[in-house]
Amino acid sequence: MDDDLGVAVDVARPVRQVVSLVPSLTEAIAATRPEALVGATDWCTHPAELDVARVRGTKNPDRAAIAALVPDLVIANQEENRELDVKRLRADGIAVWVTRIRTLDEAFTSMRRLFDAALGWDVPSWLDEAEHAWSVPPHATGLRVAVPIWRDPWMVVGSNTFTGDVVARLGWHNVFGDSDERYPHVELSDIDRDDVDLVLLPDEPYVFGPDDGPEAFTHAPIALVPGRSLTWYGPSLVHAREELSRLA
Repeated sequence: MDDDLGVAVDVARPVRQVVSLVPSLTEAIAATRPEALVGATDWCTHPAELDVARVRGTKNPDRAAIAALVPDLVIANQEENRELDVKRLRADGIAVWVTRIRTLDEAFTSMRRLFDAALGWDVPSWLDEAEHAWSVPPHATGLRVAVPIWRDPWMVVGSNTFTGDVVARLGWHNVFGDSDERYPHVELSDIDRDDVDLVLLPDEPYVFGPDDGPEAFTHAPIALVPGRSLTWYGPSLVHAREELSRLA
């Protein structure tokens, strides 16, 4: 069977031991079959009570620690994990399944393949609920939004991103959605403009908070939002649409 990148992954199913290198995927496994999750990154913060071995970060996983956990499968993501680390894990004889997700529809398709084809499990009910929650066509509100993901230098969500698709599916317009880059560098003045109706400040990857971010804006209204609602493609999608829609 092939992962989302078309790479053949040989693994006995059903998978009994999983190491996740992506916070979204960690939450998805923990919500579905927590006893199967044996390892996760230091950035995997949900569920809050998660108690598994930590294998360092998404960009610098500890290969020796992963091997010591003897996983049947390691799950990763094309954007969040390095191709080099995936290749090295595979060279160590460890099966790795890589997801590729840049839209909500890709998220639902990819997650179904993960649970069915890769893990050999039943598709979880939360995935059906999430897909249903986003199945209603968006009502165009005309709301013009910007989504910074970093400051000093300022970076924003541009084109061809999962977060950008979430914004579009809410009926909003990403003012940087026509950029040639997925995460362009911009000046603060490009974001803090009178024609921007709302600036969404998520708490990841940069940790925007009450004392770090809002003070920079004098023209555009801002809203602090959970990064999970904008960037994660696991169980958080069940409620993300309702939570974000309240901001409009």
